Amino acid sequence: MRHMDAKVARPDARVAEIAGRQHGVISIGQLRRVGITKDAVRRRLETGRLHRIHRGVYAVGHPGISQYGRWMAAALACGEGAAVSHRSAAELWGLLKPAGGPIDISIPGNSGRARRRGLRLHRRTSVRVTRQQGIPVTKPAQTIGDLRGLVSQTELRRAIRQANVLGLPIGPETGRDRTRSDLERDFLRLCRRYRLPLPEVNVRVGHFLVDFLWRDRRLAVETDGYRYHRGRQAFRDDRSRDLELRARGFEVVRLSEDQIDEEPGRVADVLRELLASPRHRVAADG
Repeated sequence: MRHMDAKVARPDARVAEIAGRQHGVISIGQLRRVGITKDAVRRRLETGRLHRIHRGVYAVGHPGISQYGRWMAAALACGEGAAVSHRSAAELWGLLKPAGGPIDISIPGNSGRARRRGLRLHRRTSVRVTRQQGIPVTKPAQTIGDLRGLVSQTELRRAIRQANVLGLPIGPETGRDRTRSDLERDFLRLCRRYRLPLPEVNVRVGHFLVDFLWRDRRLAVETDGYRYHRGRQAFRDDRSRDLELRARGFEVVRLSEDQIDEEPGRVADVLRELLASPRHRVAADG
């Protein structure tokens, strides 16, 4: 009896070892390779030692797998060469926040597996695959390329910025951040949309060039794009600019790209209040 128990324990130990490397999931192929037969799989499903996630993919021990486990299970379900891709890959790399819904999986070739519930399949001739957290995933450059036309420009810019922050290799062309002209155009569009008086653009005040200036209201706005405001020297330059502007009687408001993109109404309310405040009226009249 002890001999039989030992024979059962050895495959289960291998199952636990494999699942431990794969965020709690294992494929039917891997089960077979460690000696778990079809009948043995069925018995383990009945007793709760395995839990079906996709056809041919199981959670080991309990069904409550993490998001990493769900990504891994999706890749395993689609066979050799499959990889998490598109928006799901951006989430796995930490470039975008998880949005729920089907998991994107790229598979090589133009034919193959039928639709899978909970998965969005992308068949392609070439999949550039690496691993993140042990999970097959498209490389960062391909991930960014796959996002184009799939997500909004705001989300695409956010993904590119985050890739730059994380130091991921996305290529010199793909990795360009928003240009100064883009920021200027978007901020001026915000001013028109919310009926704010239009500022002067790229105005020299003392030793510095100011992004946006309401000279008569003594108000300056600096838009902090990641490309132009990253690093220690940029941080020091920004503070020197702020000090000089304040010494000359200007109030300085710094806005991030995300604030302009995602909170335009709030930005407009703050600027409208500042432009209408007695402090700025007195400064303008004086």
